[in-house]
Amino acid sequence: MTTALTCTAITKTLGGKPILKALNLDVRPSEVVSLLGASGSGKTTLLRIIAGLMMPDAGRITLDDRVIWSPESVVPPERRRIGMVFQDYALWPHMTVEGNLAFGLKAQKLPAAEAKARIDHALEVARLGPYRDRLPAALSGGQQQRVAIARCLAARPALMLFDEPLSNLDAALREDMRTEMMDLVRREGITVVYVTHDQAEAMAVTDRIAVMREGTIAQFDTPERIYEAPADPFVASFIGGFSLLEGRIEAGHFRPAAEAATLCTPSPLNGPGVLVIRPEDARAAHAHPETRLSGRVASAAYQGRCWRLGLEIGGARIRLDWPERVNPGETLAFSLPPDRCVVLAA
Repeated sequence: MTTALTCTAITKTLGGKPILKALNLDVRPSEVVSLLGASGSGKTTLLRIIAGLMMPDAGRITLDDRVIWSPESVVPPERRRIGMVFQDYALWPHMTVEGNLAFGLKAQKLPAAEAKARIDHALEVARLGPYRDRLPAALSGGQQQRVAIARCLAARPALMLFDEPLSNLDAALREDMRTEMMDLVRREGITVVYVTHDQAEAMAVTDRIAVMREGTIAQFDTPERIYEAPADPFVASFIGGFSLLEGRIEAGHFRPAAEAATLCTPSPLNGPGVLVIRPEDARAAHAHPETRLSGRVASAAYQGRCWRLGLEIGGARIRLDWPERVNPGETLAFSLPPDRCVVLAA
């Protein structure tokens, strides 16, 4: 049976500083949701509160219709049916792979036959059968992470929480493990909340992303919607390596502060605004004369499929993907497809 998670008006203060500010979060059954934000945004605090490792000051948390925290009712962590995968794996070094899984089941006091069946199933889906008698020190980082996940699966959790689970792995292994890990939990149909500060990771693994800012959720939507239609300049600056160009919106058009040109970008807004520039949207200057811009190249880095240019337009620094090298110090004119120009209120 899949499980929905609802957090309502969760508030937390530490040392007199507000960490979570009446935060609301709804996660659907079998959904994978990322909490994405910079250090200090409150994402790990929220995860620990859901797990029961930390108490909020106010609010309400439910799994389906079961209240697991409110000012009147508190379910202890071991009775919440929540599994947690940590950044450092948290495996018992003196126990074998099978021993680590069995230890996690002891609190449930299962019949021996059922415990063995759960362990066998978890080892099979995590592809750890050949390693069941090995100690964690004899496993690679990716294998240890799979043991941590298998230990959660064996407990049959209603909800799984992941706290930066791949940050200790190298880049190549991290991408492979990310795919493997999400395939595993999706096959089991488990509801997941996944904490990360890595935007690419959040985009790759989750159904919806909650972009967190200073204890609140700035935008909660699908990766596609957040990428194509960021809610505000904060979200735009945090996602996808976007650049922001300041200016003014007048009579439905945007005028960059550092350029004499006016971009014909329809907008219902008026007053100070920012133009969101995605690096991959840069086109030749003649392609879209109505959205032509120019600037001085400050840096050029080869990316394989293109050159990543750092372009100075007035006092702003923006990033562009360009098909050929342009030397630093040269002036580059480019344009943007009008339907890709997103203008937000400053």
